[in-house]
Amino acid sequence: MVQVTELGYAGFGVKRLDEWKDYAARILGMEVADDGESDRCYLRMDYWHHRIVLHQDASDDLMYLGLRVAGPQEFDAMKGQLANAGIKFREGTADEAAERRVLEILKLEDPGGNPLEIFHGPYVQFSKPFHPGRRMHGRFRTGTGGLGHCIIRQSDPAAACRFYTQLGMRGGVEYKIRMGKRTLEPIFMHCNDRDHTIAFGVGGQDRRINHVMLEVDNLDDVGMTYDLVRASGIPITIAPGKHSNDHMYSFYFRNPSGWIFEYGWGARAATHQSEYYTEDVYGHEMEAGGFDMPKVK
Repeated sequence: MVQVTELGYAGFGVKRLDEWKDYAARILGMEVADDGESDRCYLRMDYWHHRIVLHQDASDDLMYLGLRVAGPQEFDAMKGQLANAGIKFREGTADEAAERRVLEILKLEDPGGNPLEIFHGPYVQFSKPFHPGRRMHGRFRTGTGGLGHCIIRQSDPAAACRFYTQLGMRGGVEYKIRMGKRTLEPIFMHCNDRDHTIAFGVGGQDRRINHVMLEVDNLDDVGMTYDLVRASGIPITIAPGKHSNDHMYSFYFRNPSGWIFEYGWGARAATHQSEYYTEDVYGHEMEAGGFDMPKVK
């Protein structure tokens, strides 16, 4: 089976593009790049041309996720794999691939209606070293783990799990969280040495996107970002703590579109064997809306 290898990039519609540019540089530490397109800008985290695209758009929501395959042979094999699974897709034009700065691209949707792009051959700029938008002790941790991970909306988590399995991912339930008389069982999907790349099943989201996790390679950058967020009056939704599944030390906070970033350090590699947990190692107390999970009795 052909496998996607990472969450390579993501695109978001944002109402307040100028506010986002300031936030991305001053709070997140990303490099804001402008290629002269008035309706968008690019956010860099490493040598790639971009990891995030911000589009001037009223949605304030996810516009697409870009999932990478290794090369042209895997790209062609993925087309046959999708067709055999009955998954509808469209091969992107040369112009559409160029717009994303990749060699080839497929367009499709998952069962929850989230737009996906499967690609190979990203534009990598080794001649243009990453320049953070503010001082950082270290750098973002991408590499084989890609951009990071995200939680997205799904109305049928079981169908979504089957769908992403057809993309070569694997995974399942990792938490059983007691909420009143109900137990929440989110599903986490893996495709590389990052503990998980895509997750779903928290329910209750108004948007396609719940959160995006960004990982740094120096603990002090998490602490410094926490101070910047507090000093800027940005709502923190989950206090610092350590997850049981990926062992990430992190905290969560709002962005100008209202959804959430997780900023973390110290994650362990994927175990590739299933486990489940009922609580985190410590911390992660809910604040200002928490994880945007539904309230249940």
